[in-house]
Amino acid sequence: MMRLVVWAVAVFGWLAPAMALPLASLKPPPGFAIEVFARVPNARQMALGRSTLFVGSMREGKVYAIPLQGARKPMVIADRIEMPVGVAFRDGDLYVSAVSRILRLRDIEARLDQPPQPEVVSSAYPGETHHGWKFIAFGPDGKLYVPVGAPCNICEPDPDRYAVITRLDLGSGQVEVVARGVRNTVGFDWQPQSGELWFTDNGRDWLGDEAPPDELNRLRRAGQHFGYPYCHGGTIADPEFGAIRRCAEFVPPVQNLGAHVASLGMRFYTGRQFPARYHGAVFIAEHGSWNRSRKNGYRISVVRLQDNRAVSYEPFITGWLQGGRANEEAAWGRPADVLVMADGSLLVSDDLAGAIYRVSYRGSR
Repeated sequence: MMRLVVWAVAVFGWLAPAMALPLASLKPPPGFAIEVFARVPNARQMALGRSTLFVGSMREGKVYAIPLQGARKPMVIADRIEMPVGVAFRDGDLYVSAVSRILRLRDIEARLDQPPQPEVVSSAYPGETHHGWKFIAFGPDGKLYVPVGAPCNICEPDPDRYAVITRLDLGSGQVEVVARGVRNTVGFDWQPQSGELWFTDNGRDWLGDEAPPDELNRLRRAGQHFGYPYCHGGTIADPEFGAIRRCAEFVPPVQNLGAHVASLGMRFYTGRQFPARYHGAVFIAEHGSWNRSRKNGYRISVVRLQDNRAVSYEPFITGWLQGGRANEEAAWGRPADVLVMADGSLLVSDDLAGAIYRVSYRGSR
């Protein structure tokens, strides 16, 4: 029965909301429990409002709202939007990424039953869909941070327009580049003590199974360059562009992640529910490889820090990928984002199984 469920979810992902999920196959550390928080088709980035969880999608073209009290039934609050992966909540309004545009739904929590029409607050971004979907979030400076991925696997695009992280001033509409050489980040967060921006970055394809690594990076000052397309993982010169600039010119990763794990959403753990060894750590949703001979990722990983330096990188939850041999491997879920709740539990979105899970610690503290 387990193999049948795994196969069905992997092949017919669109049926996932109507199916039971094999939660028993998920393996967190001892003392942790995992439950289904809600079923949301193609769930990607999550954002908390005052009393609502907002969830973007990618293929669905929809944005969902889940009231935190009651039955937690998802409601569609926006539809027919281009790749609305990113959602961010501020001052009662919800902001949504739509490739070239940033949209706003005003006073959304008071209007869930009759959502307003999205209004365009910026159309300053490129329209390419290759790495065009966007994770978005408000920084400590009140500006909306919006990445623009490279419009290719490997190329040397306009450095002021692509492979960057920008910040948008909503008042003036001004867009400023804060990080360069970022191939495709679909997850970032600010370190609570320093206020510095940390982000995941997906490495290029077609350099083999073991290279290059995905990256966890740290922005110490605006304008820093993180290597793409010239250097990967801090030390690997690109075979096509590496002769143009040296790896030593760029900011190296805080932590190299697994090759092709497709690291997406990441958050610092700011709660108190989990044991002390996880306080201040970075949780990362590794969506999973698509072009590796043996699949990699399909898990939640954790990077522990000491004095703002990475000291370990290890799996936290595994089990979305089943099968012991390469030709038998099948994924029934693909983690896309993580989010810390007020009670210290951790939400995980899964865009393949169409689910949001809640991870809680119930063991001895």
